[in-house]
Amino acid sequence: MPTIILDRDGVINHDSDKYVKSPEEWRAIQGSLKAIKRLNDAGYNICIATNQSGLGRNLFTVDTLAEIHQKLTRSLETLGGHINMITYCPHVPADRCHCRKPKTGLLRAINDEFRLDADTTWMVGDTAKDIECAGRMGIRAALVKTGKGQDELRRGVVSRETTPIFENLNDFVGWLMTCP
Repeated sequence: MPTIILDRDGVINHDSDKYVKSPEEWRAIQGSLKAIKRLNDAGYNICIATNQSGLGRNLFTVDTLAEIHQKLTRSLETLGGHINMITYCPHVPADRCHCRKPKTGLLRAINDEFRLDADTTWMVGDTAKDIECAGRMGIRAALVKTGKGQDELRRGVVSRETTPIFENLNDFVGWLMTCP
């Protein structure tokens, strides 16, 4: 089965410069959960790869992160959808770990479970780090303008010539479903 890897904050849910620190702060972007359900229905594995440096900054705990992810998965399950795997990096940038995007540790963990294929795997993110991570893994990438995406485009850190750009996850899924 083909795989779609999604960044979480800014792609599935609203992002915050102050971090999403609790289930109460987690709010789905309009249409994102229905888009994931459409991908499920089309036979895609859905995985999440998310940097969560709020853990390393002691802004929330691993248990709280699990509660946030439970809210995400329960919200999706009410629509009949599901997530196959969630990977996260708990480190701050100064830790220089192997898992923080744009490094590929999170995607390698996904690859161990769901063989990623250059022709059928996509990573959808809202930052240049997401796009760079996908490139390092040899898979395709798309940028959404939600979250930090619009700012990344304004700053010119994502190439419009080499990266497909979409308004949001729902638009990406609509496009993907029409591709031959």
